[in-house]
Amino acid sequence: MKFTGAICIAFVILFVSSLARTNAVVEEGTNGVCVPGELKPCIPAVQTGSKPTTECCGVLKKQQSCLCGYIKDPRFGQYVKSKYAHMVLSTCGVPYPKC
Repeated sequence: MKFTGAICIAFVILFVSSLARTNAVVEEGTNGVCVPGELKPCIPAVQTGSKPTTECCGVLKKQQSCLCGYIKDPRFGQYVKSKYAHMVLSTCGVPYPKC
């Protein structure tokens, strides 16, 4: 009976873990994984025009190849195309993408 219980628990763990979703998006034509959630440090600068943090700039440089994909995605495009996004990218030394 203990063996059957262990098998059931293992099955439940496997089933639940297979349902978990990630925010990672693999962009075609890039060598990396694009994780929109990693851009959270940039939200204040993109929304208010404040100076981006060092953390924000680091993430933007890391995900530079993902920006066209974010622009084309209706969930994220509004942020990348916002009036302050150009300023944030420029301040961080990341060119605005030409998609």
